[in-house]
Amino acid sequence: MSSETSSEPSSDPATQATLYRMVMTAHQCPFGLKSLDLLERNGYRVADHHLTLREEVDAFKAEYGVETTPQVYIGKKHIGGYEALRKHFGKKVKSAEETSYRPVIAVFCVAALLALAVSWMAGHGLLSLRSGELFVAFSMCILALLKLQDVESFSNMFLNYDLLARRKVPYAYVYPFAELLAGVLMVAGAMLWLAIPVALFIGSIGAASVFKAVYIDKRELKCACVGGSSNVPLGFTSLTENLMMMAMGLWMLRYFL
Repeated sequence: MSSETSSEPSSDPATQATLYRMVMTAHQCPFGLKSLDLLERNGYRVADHHLTLREEVDAFKAEYGVETTPQVYIGKKHIGGYEALRKHFGKKVKSAEETSYRPVIAVFCVAALLALAVSWMAGHGLLSLRSGELFVAFSMCILALLKLQDVESFSNMFLNYDLLARRKVPYAYVYPFAELLAGVLMVAGAMLWLAIPVALFIGSIGAASVFKAVYIDKRELKCACVGGSSNVPLGFTSLTENLMMMAMGLWMLRYFL
């Protein structure tokens, strides 16, 4: 039914595992590769069975009474798929609805590194006022990019709490473009007469919207700040994004004083 590759056999049945996974010409299951890697990193000798045709996959599922591949057996014990294998080894398995701040942390870390690099290249030094400005501006650009990956999904999530978007739906589609425009202009230090009011406008409305939804209405929502498919909870993170835009707009007024 399948081709097979196998590690050198082990004398200890407790360290022997059997893996059935899809390895086709046009598709090699990533979860199968992850399962193989996880088993080997945990010291198991793996009998790696390749299901190379759709007919072989269907026959395997029918014979073993399973709905998905890959499937892992350790000794004679059926473990299951990749997530079941992770649980077997005591590793965390993230649920589809689990909230996480990791996307936001990644955005701010990348923005900080870019700000430091550009500030250094421009001769301002690593820790300067300009590097701080660049950090906020790059953060705005990256956050806008994440929203622009799927504007429709972003707008659906944004309409749950933004005060202006709920009155004027097109604003939900304009917001990520406005955030990107303000961020790019602030990176360039150009047309600040336009970037400043845009940042102040969308930041002020956003901050008021988040504050009302979370701290007054006590609603538990997901934040659209890193795009419409995120599991970041609405709250401090989104409020910070908007307050940063407001602060940046106010700070850059100094160039006109």
